[in-house]
Amino acid sequence: MKTNAARYLDSLGISYELREYAVDPEEFSAVVVAEKVGMPPEQVFKTLLCVTSDREHVFAVVPGNEELDFKKLARAAGARKAEMVSLKEVEPLTGYVRGGVTVFGAKKDFPAYVDETIELFDQISVSAGTRGTQIVLSPADYLRASGATLADLTKDAHP
Repeated sequence: MKTNAARYLDSLGISYELREYAVDPEEFSAVVVAEKVGMPPEQVFKTLLCVTSDREHVFAVVPGNEELDFKKLARAAGARKAEMVSLKEVEPLTGYVRGGVTVFGAKKDFPAYVDETIELFDQISVSAGTRGTQIVLSPADYLRASGATLADLTKDAHP
């Protein structure tokens, strides 16, 4: 099924693959999605909508097996702090439901920050704008289509 995100990539002439998977209504783990689409979790990036201390909405895109570090996101966005938006705000702001958020074709063109590990892979996967469908594409194409800024966004591993 073509999503707004897929149509957006089509409009840019970017090649991608859509991978569909069975959705468990109670399961939102990117690690589970990775398993279902046959990719390592570090290559399946989740898109989180956050808000900065300056009341600016931003997308944070991090590997499925990592946790977003809000201090690092704030630093990348030039703000004092950042936090997740409330769940009830996600769909009105992006047009997408939880588990289906993507920067491509969102209602508003919020700045996007993507974890720098994206460049380690030949292919990555992100939500296609609906639960049950992922878009697989090259990191370079993702960066070109999203206009995202690369940054270190994940929590440091503690020994």
